[in-house]
Order: sequence, then C-alpha cells, then structure tokens
Amino acid sequence: MKNRREFLQLSGLGILGATLPDLLQASSMASRAKLAVQLYTVRDEIKKDLKGTLEKIARIGYKNVETAFWPEGMDIQEAADALEELNLNVSSCHIELPIGDQKQKMLDTAKAFGCRRVIWHGWPEDKRYSTLKGTRELIRIYNDSNKIAKDNGLQFGLHNHWWEYSNIVGGKLVYEVLMEEVDKDVFFEVDTYWVKVAGHDPAKVITQLGTRAKMLHMKDGPAVWNQKLSVDEVDPMTPLGKGTQNIPAIVKAAKYADWFVVEMDKTSIDVYDALKQSYDYMVKF
Repeated sequence: MKNRREFLQLSGLGILGATLPDLLQASSMASRAKLAVQLYTVRDEIKKDLKGTLEKIARIGYKNVETAFWPEGMDIQEAADALEELNLNVSSCHIELPIGDQKQKMLDTAKAFGCRRVIWHGWPEDKRYSTLKGTRELIRIYNDSNKIAKDNGLQFGLHNHWWEYSNIVGGKLVYEVLMEEVDKDVFFEVDTYWVKVAGHDPAKVITQLGTRAKMLHMKDGPAVWNQKLSVDEVDPMTPLGKGTQNIPAIVKAAKYADWFVVEMDKTSIDVYDALKQSYDYMVKF
C-alpha cells in the first residue's frame, strides 16, 4: 500500500522526521497486509447505481473490494465487468456454503471475480451453535466445504458474528471448538467488531488464532450488545478510529493477516465520508 500519496501523508504526520528504525517500524504494519472494502457497506447505493458507487469507492483510494450480496436480479458478470473497468481487484468473496446447487454458484462467483478466497458469511445464526453436537455437525459441513474449495483451487474461510464468541458448548466457546476441530487450512476472517460486541478483546483473539487469522473485518463504533442485534438492527457505526475499538492494538496483533477489510453495516454519517475517513486512518499504519 505504499505509494506517493501515503509518502505525503507520512510527511504530514511528521513520521519522516523520525529515525530510520522508527520509520521502518511505523510502515511495517501496512506493508504486510492490503486494504480492501466490503461492498456490503454500500449495498443500498449499489442497488441504485452500480458503476457510480464503484467509481466513488475507487476515487476514495480503495483498490480492492470484498464482495457479498448483490441486488436481486443483478448478474454476477455485470458486477465483475464494472469492477474490472475501474481496476478494482477482488480480495475475496462472501458465499453461501457450497452444498448442492450452491457449489456451482461458488465456483462461478470465484471465476467471475478472479479471486481464490471464498468465505462463508455466517448469517444468520445457526441454532446448532447452541450445542456441542450441533456445532460438530456444522464443523463437518465446513470441512466438506473446505474440501470442495480445495479441489477447485480455492481457499475456504469462516467469517464470524457475535454468537461464536458468546455461545458456550461443551464447556468452551464455539470459536474455541472451531479452532480445534475445523480443518487446519480453513482460515478465519475475524470480524473484530462482533468479537468486541461479545465482550472479548479483538487483539487477544487475533493473537490466539495466530496464522489462521488471515483476514480482518475492520469496523468501529459502540460495539456493545443490545437485543435489537438479534433482528439485525445494528447501532450506527463510526469511521475507524472514532469509536471504541483499539485499532492500533488490532493492527499490531495482526501479524499474519493478509487483508484488512473495512466494513460498516450501518453508518452514523454519510457512508462515503465514513469510508474516506476510514481509508485515511488505515493508511497511516
């Protein structure tokens, strides 16, 4: 992510006045991972104007996106063509579990967007996560999904919400059971916001996951539990660095992350302003 713009930003922050070792340390975090934006953040805007929305994303400075749900009736190839026209790379795709008819859809999605990482988005909560037996049923499905992905040259990952970090099964939190029993080459896309909502320190969780925490969802805001979350009514989120998250600690802990993915489910200000502030904040690391 190092370019002329970031050089100027570092200059403005006074970082270039530091010693060379200090400068190298300051820039090392950004150099080991890339920055993307989860297009779920602008889902309402995409419904109205796909190309216009992507143009605004590109103008902010984002060069990479993560895809999720496209509006009903929108052809995947149409979206892929729009991304290619604007030179927006796809870091990863959120998918349905590749069971039955969804297998071909997963393969078609990965091919259209030219990405190798496919991620089970994990919504809504599967009630099987309320028991150890049910969790192990899901683990078998995840491992089967991983095999399908690998057989087709793809990497399979899991994205969390709050229940994996709050539900206790067999005397352990669900995510701990997942760590132990899901195939070791399944990676985790840690949604740092939902980890905090569940009452945990995201930096500690990322450290615990180690090399398996390949991608992070970066989002900020109040990050507290309320009952409305169960019906998908989230509190408005803030630009990164303006909420309760300790972003510097999260970035520092992410030693093995390849991607930082900016996402906001709902914004407290104009969504493009929030994305711009978040971009400017993240490129300082």
